[in-house]
Amino acid sequence: MAMTRESVINQLLAQVPYVRWLGVAVDRHGDELTAVLPFSDKLIGNPVLPALHGGVTAAFLETTAVLGLLWATLDGSRGLPLGEEGLPRLPKTIDFTVDYLRSGAARDAYARARVVRLGRRYASVQVEAWQDRRDRPFAQANGHFLMPQG
Repeated sequence: MAMTRESVINQLLAQVPYVRWLGVAVDRHGDELTAVLPFSDKLIGNPVLPALHGGVTAAFLETTAVLGLLWATLDGSRGLPLGEEGLPRLPKTIDFTVDYLRSGAARDAYARARVVRLGRRYASVQVEAWQDRRDRPFAQANGHFLMPQG
């Protein structure tokens, strides 16, 4: 039985300890994949505001970028080489730049990735994270990734 793109992504999310600790999940609407960061008190960096920790925000954005690449490569037209457990090997981050636009509030956050370039060796991804309104992001990022080779 062939695994769906969603089941592959959920299995990969479950294998990364920090992503599991963050509680990152995915929500699919049509062909769009949205990453979800459910709020938890452990994610607070500044208890006075309270605001999400900057490292949590960066990790959420980077995870979303990798998920976007996986989503794009698992569409059946191309695939990534498989690792030991029969799951795709993950792209490796070359660089990742985060723009913190405002404080992330103490509530759920959402993010979507847009794959700008997807080649055999290299990929470029833009990510945007929001909370209440998608047109009002609290952080955005640009990342470059080395794609796994067979």
